[in-house]
Amino acid sequence: QVQLVESGGRLVQTGESLRLSCTYSGTFAADRTMGWYRQAPGKQRELVATLSSSATTNYADSVKGRFTISRDNAKNTIDLQMNRLKPEDTAVYYCNVNQWGVSFWGQGTQVTVSS
Repeated sequence: QVQLVESGGRLVQTGESLRLSCTYSGTFAADRTMGWYRQAPGKQRELVATLSSSATTNYADSVKGRFTISRDNAKNTIDLQMNRLKPEDTAVYYCNVNQWGVSFWGQGTQVTVSS
């Protein structure tokens, strides 16, 4: 059983920073990828950033240089530091774990960036 709980989403203004956190619990494979996805109204869910068990990171082009994904093993969290936010970053952000060929998702946290 895997549980993912996101937190940190809120309304911010253009240019501000925000840090999302995903607390995870359950049984995890040694070989897994954890990450963040987002879904804006009327659009498909898209990858934001991922972090593999070997510490390889992958970012969407739209967030490179602005967002940073990290893991805190002591706190069991996957964090997403988002800087220089733009209105187009507005979306529901979802935490994800992919392991054993299965994807697990959190409930999401809303991020709204006002112009």
